Amino acid sequence: VQLQAFGGGLVQAGGSLRLSCALSGRIFVSYYMGWFRQAPGKEREFVAQTAWSGRNIFYTNYADSVKGRVTISADSAVNTVFLQMNSLKPEDTAVYYCAAWARPRRSYTNAGDVDYWGRGTLVTVSS
Repeated sequence: VQLQAFGGGLVQAGGSLRLSCALSGRIFVSYYMGWFRQAPGKEREFVAQTAWSGRNIFYTNYADSVKGRVTISADSAVNTVFLQMNSLKPEDTAVYYCAAWARPRRSYTNAGDVDYWGRGTLVTVSS
């Protein structure tokens, strides 16, 4: 499985960015994908996750720190997940990692349970 992420960059506080991540190399009945982030000196933390089967998105979940500012979505035709981030804050500055799980989990918020990682993409929010 390969995860290819795009969309990081530099943005001013209050601005928006959209990250995308495409999964290739394996076909799943259902897809479980999401995003984590890691700020300098901190542990990798959960941001958002979604799951879909065919055209049916049946699950989304967000970290409390981003609820209301971040929307995760997916294009099932191309096995791609998007992370729309609005009202960005300097504390959102981090390397953002695309994540995927090979099977359903009881929880998707633990980085140790992720089966596949993409290369990180840096998001920098200036004050």
